[in-house]
Amino acid sequence: MNNKYKKLVASIVLDVIGLIPVPFLDVIWAPLSGYIMTKMYKGKEGKVAGIVSFLEEILPLDIIPTFTIMWVYSYVINKRKNEELIEN
Repeated sequence: MNNKYKKLVASIVLDVIGLIPVPFLDVIWAPLSGYIMTKMYKGKEGKVAGIVSFLEEILPLDIIPTFTIMWVYSYVINKRKNEELIEN
């Protein structure tokens, strides 16, 4: 399996973990998810996504699939942007 698809599967699993409705778990999961996000996605985008992931998990917004959204941004949206830069 391609590395980017392994990262997609990991992103989906991490988003599902974030959906677990246990309030005290969010206190542990929020900083952990932010840390994991910064390790999965490097650079400024990864840092911003880590902050967003932390906030999403610590606040009652646990329905947003932040890891999967970041995967789509990294491998679909940003890929197109990079391809357009190469063509010009």
